[in-house]
Amino acid sequence: MSRAPSVAPPLTPILTARLLLRPYELTDEAPFFTLLAQNRPRLSPTFPARVAAVQTPADARRVLAAFQQDWRTGRLYVLGIWHRDTSLYLGDISLRPAWSRPVSAEIGYYLAAEAEGQGYAREALTAAAAFGFTAPLQARQLTIRCRPNNPRSIAVAAAVGFRSVPDRRRWLLRGAADILCYQLDRPA
Repeated sequence: MSRAPSVAPPLTPILTARLLLRPYELTDEAPFFTLLAQNRPRLSPTFPARVAAVQTPADARRVLAAFQQDWRTGRLYVLGIWHRDTSLYLGDISLRPAWSRPVSAEIGYYLAAEAEGQGYAREALTAAAAFGFTAPLQARQLTIRCRPNNPRSIAVAAAVGFRSVPDRRRWLLRGAADILCYQLDRPA
């Protein structure tokens, strides 16, 4: 078994054509809370722990502080997604590494309802995959799990090059029969 890197990745924003992805700051409390509050019924089935943990602005601040600690320890890398031109907060994308060899990471993401259908998820996923394949993660493969009734996530995964694979972790997950698994291998 391997360990997380002793040095956290830099807090440098990742820029795409339209987006800025960056680790959260405590000052992001208001937009983070507002997006979750406004999208709570829609996000609850897919992100129950996140939605349950953020019931108040103070909860949002605690979660953002935990994300900062997770970044430093290599447990979880969470990036907020902002529109570059408008600075509008659109959602987030995270990578949860498994530090055993070969290193892999699971990616999860969500967008505000009004941000869906505009290619932002595909753009953010492409950037997050590049981040996952480079130092310090240097993952050999990235995975996304989603439900069959989420055709947008399935389409985004396929558009970025993820392919459908059997979920080897099904026996660990309650209700896993409803989970689809997609994988992207590090380019040679």
